[in-house]
Amino acid sequence: MQDTTLSPQVIGDSSTPAHATSIDEKEVVSTHVLVEQLKVDQLRELSKRTRIAQSEYLREAVDDLLEKYAKLPEEP
Repeated sequence: MQDTTLSPQVIGDSSTPAHATSIDEKEVVSTHVLVEQLKVDQLRELSKRTRIAQSEYLREAVDDLLEKYAKLPEEP
């Protein structure tokens, strides 16, 4: 599986400046990743069953991952 990130794109609406927006007052950008089709299908199904947006699950997964690896000692 390959993971690819594109140039960040700021998400906003007409009431926010073109360069910034907020969800809980934080700048939010769009990114692109490649994921196995089976996992995409499973995430889509989970989202339908629970009525929680796929994007919310992905943000939660990123938060969990960053918390997990924040505990690692920094390399010299």
